[in-house]
Amino acid sequence: MNNKLVMNGPVVLIRGAGEQASGVGWALAKAGFRVVMTEVAEPLMVRWPVCFGTAIEEGRWQVEEIMACRIASPTSDCETAWKAGEIPVLVDPDLKTLPELNPSILVDAIMAKLNMGTKQSMAPLTIGLGPGFTAGEDVDIVIETNRGHHLGRIIYSGPAQPNTGIPGEVKGISKERVVYSAKTGVFKAKRAIGEQVLAGDCLGEIEDGIENTKVVSFINGVLRGLLRTNTRISENVKIGDIDPRGNEEYCWTISEKARAIGAAVLLSILECGIISPLRLKG
Repeated sequence: MNNKLVMNGPVVLIRGAGEQASGVGWALAKAGFRVVMTEVAEPLMVRWPVCFGTAIEEGRWQVEEIMACRIASPTSDCETAWKAGEIPVLVDPDLKTLPELNPSILVDAIMAKLNMGTKQSMAPLTIGLGPGFTAGEDVDIVIETNRGHHLGRIIYSGPAQPNTGIPGEVKGISKERVVYSAKTGVFKAKRAIGEQVLAGDCLGEIEDGIENTKVVSFINGVLRGLLRTNTRISENVKIGDIDPRGNEEYCWTISEKARAIGAAVLLSILECGIISPLRLKG
């Protein structure tokens, strides 16, 4: 049986290739859209096993049976990737290749909590994920990304809920499950994603050329995310994610939040009449 994806739909450009962006890319690729993603040269992704952006460093990376490949030239390499049923990823945070890509749909999934330059004029349909976007002003549609009752809500007018600065609760635990850097330096991992950790365990160290600072877990759980070793970081950067539910499977699969956001983006595209669902079957 040939399980290769058939990508023959409109071109969708996704800004960012991190966790939530990858959930969107995965859903749209499954639906047959020609997805292309952009990233920075040195991505800071703690859940890198489930991020298509990992292809920037690895060259190729697979997330739940969908392969992504790093490309250099969108003009020729995108079509090659799509014909192979793969998602092309390129380093282009400033969208210098936008005229070449000429997307029908642009999704800003950087998750920076602010707009990094996306405008409605960049594509016939523009979609922004979460805080920093206002539907009807800088983008056409906003998707709610805050955990809770409104997660995945499609907003056609107005902004998403404001950034609380507090991670959503998992098993009643919020800010304690996420670990941030205390200073600028180079992160050296001492543990691996998928391992069970206890409160106080050393997850790694930050080297700044003067002294090493330990990075420790605040709670018990499974290490669901951790920056790759030798990653250069600044102060207050997300380093790790401990899941108090302790289920190792969650480390290697797309999260419920990313799936909900991906489904909402797909629904919003279909509701706008960009393409009929029947045309996506190939």
